[in-house]
This record gives sequence, C-alpha cells and structure tokens, in this order.
Amino acid sequence: MTTGLDLKYALRARVLHWTIAALILFNLATGLLHDPLEDVINLIPVHKSVGLTVLVLSVLRLALRLTWTAPPYPATMTAFEVGAARAVHAALYLFMVLMPLSGWIMSSAGTRPLAWFGLFDWPKLAVVKDSALHVAGREFHEIGGWVLLVLALGHIAAALRHHFVIRDGILRRML
Repeated sequence: MTTGLDLKYALRARVLHWTIAALILFNLATGLLHDPLEDVINLIPVHKSVGLTVLVLSVLRLALRLTWTAPPYPATMTAFEVGAARAVHAALYLFMVLMPLSGWIMSSAGTRPLAWFGLFDWPKLAVVKDSALHVAGREFHEIGGWVLLVLALGHIAAALRHHFVIRDGILRRML
C-alpha cells in the first residue's frame, strides 16, 4: 500500500544523514576491528578523525534540524510507532554527539597528539588519564558503541520494513 507520502527531507538533511550514517558504520567497524587488525594496520588514527568529523557534522545536522520541521509521518502509523520512531531518532542524535565526544575525552587523556587526518592538530580537552572523566568517557565509548550499533541496525530494519513491507513512503523521504 502506498500512501502517496511524497514529502522529502530537505536536501541538506538527506546529504548529512547519509554522510553521517556511512561514517558511523565505518567507525563502528573500525572500532570493532582495530584490535584484531592491529598487527596489520593501525585503524585508530582514521577512527579518531572520522569520529571528529561525525561530531562536527552531527552538531551541524542537529542545528539544522532545530530550524525546520521534518515531514509528517503517514497517518497509517500508530501513536506507538510514531513515539518509537521519535525515541529512536532522539537516541541516535544523542549518540551521534556523545560517542565522538567520549572518544575525544579518551584521546585527550593520551600522550599522542590528536590530529584530523594528519592535516592539523585537534585541541585536546583538559582530561587526565584515569581521572573520573576519562574512565567515564572510556566506559561510555566501549558500551555506547554496542548500543549505537543496535540503534543503527534497528533504524535500518525499520526503514526497510516501511519500504518493502508496509510501503508507506517513509524511506523515500530520505532518498
């Protein structure tokens, strides 16, 4: 069933959505694979640079999101479905900022410089190794990566369900 829901997100929102999504999926993979591959390749410098990029783009996306209204959900969605969609989107926005921020906290406590793709140094935060902030950032980053993975997979599954099963135009709004 197609509802004729043809309203799309603004182009800038769609570009940011897909760019951030690709960067997050890349960083989830490099975060999970850096230990097994450390004898082959050092993924951490690019993981950190991508994380900083996600942080900047996510803050930009959040600022843009606060300046306009998203297209409406189809009338066929129940109040529970709309509430669940809003909750997942809020959690994704939260993790899009907190994951890179916790990584920045961890990196700031290290002895190595923090650079963005080797092009320029990124400022470090005033964090001391093994301080409460450093430990909290590290714990959040490790656990949060798994939570973000579950959120992302759930978001993808829901979008595919709307597109292929319900056929209500939700996914087309972001294409």
